[in-house]
Amino acid sequence: MNRQLHLGYFLFGTGYHPAGWRLPEGKADGSYDIDFIVETAQKLEKAKFDFFFLGDRLATTPSMQHIFPSQMTRLEPFTLISYIAAVTKQIGLIATVNTTYSEPYNVARYTTSLDHLSKGRASWNVVTGSDPNAALNFSRDKHWDNEKRYDYAEEFIEIVRGLADTWEDDSLPKNKKTGQFADPAKVHELNHVGENFSVRGPLNVHRPIQGQVPLITAGYSPRSQQLAAKYADMVFTGGNDLEEAKRFYREVKAKLATYGREEQDLKVLPGLVPIVEETDEAAIQKYNQLNELLVTDFDLTALSERIGYDFSQHDILDAVPNLVGTKQGEKWLKLTSAAIGTEDITIKDLFYFFTSAVRGHLFVVGGADKVADLIEMWFVEEAADGFNLCPPYLPGGLDKFIDLVIPRLQQKGIFRTDYSGNTFRDHLGLERPENRFNRVKV
Repeated sequence: MNRQLHLGYFLFGTGYHPAGWRLPEGKADGSYDIDFIVETAQKLEKAKFDFFFLGDRLATTPSMQHIFPSQMTRLEPFTLISYIAAVTKQIGLIATVNTTYSEPYNVARYTTSLDHLSKGRASWNVVTGSDPNAALNFSRDKHWDNEKRYDYAEEFIEIVRGLADTWEDDSLPKNKKTGQFADPAKVHELNHVGENFSVRGPLNVHRPIQGQVPLITAGYSPRSQQLAAKYADMVFTGGNDLEEAKRFYREVKAKLATYGREEQDLKVLPGLVPIVEETDEAAIQKYNQLNELLVTDFDLTALSERIGYDFSQHDILDAVPNLVGTKQGEKWLKLTSAAIGTEDITIKDLFYFFTSAVRGHLFVVGGADKVADLIEMWFVEEAADGFNLCPPYLPGGLDKFIDLVIPRLQQKGIFRTDYSGNTFRDHLGLERPENRFNRVKV
């Protein structure tokens, strides 16, 4: 079977670009307008996207309003994704869980319940949290270090997966004649006792329709790769450099064999932020329009630190100085040049692109052919198995991708024209796993 591209949608209610909501046609309340969110989910399903994804963050501040307004305030993921489950039929549904500030028994209940409500379309995205302010919202003095968070997350995942198996598939005979509703021999205590948790079980929700709800992780670090290779069905990544993305793809796929897994068992999906129009010129105009709406004092500190050059000694309208030999400088110059279609770049141009793309996703400005060709190149050259779409503004940023790019991807033969099944596992080409307690009996 030929490899197929996977596409998902990451809800940023005001658009991924910090100024997306300020466009005359931009949506400013997309994080709360439930009719709009429902319409978006149904639109994605009609276009045959693999999934609708909700991120999360457990701390906030008004200072985010000019940097990332879509993440400043938004609805709790499982509450919202359950609503979406009721108004869709086939698209996969992903809600984010911060394992550092959650309990595995509760999360097992949420994910398994969602799988039943959605008829097998649920998934969960594991994050360990990067914002130290979250600790102060959960009665802790400080945020745990990276190693402790990942150790905690691994044990957490083991428990959630174990609890999902505590009821075997045929453990509820519901025999009206004999009066036997449940078969005690097919219901199991987990009896987990570990470094961080003690969980007896069984779960009080029957086994998920998918057997195990697909698991998503994110990140580039060695520990993130290890977590993905061991547990994940899909890994979200950043990255806007093709060669770096190919290297990550090879490295994380190579780790799968350690855990008895095959390359096709893990899908690698970078984020994609497309400003797409009919032509390159129209896309550049839209990009410039978005940037001019940024609320900024042109503080060059972050840009200078990332590139390793003090830009504050220049005027913002000066041409970018010679950065040859500076790896980050050459990279960001190349990306900026590709976005605006010229090599004559000012510091202001560089600042605008850096501000829009600093969070690391693949940021592309261009006509439909350019965007479709870029997606195909990353897919064919095994830098990605697909993309997590982050439209820069709504609803137009999504609509134009669906109307202009999706048909081109289908014509290239790399994206589906219809779903091959009804569960998220079907979309990902994953088998339904056997219950661990069945394996014990063999």
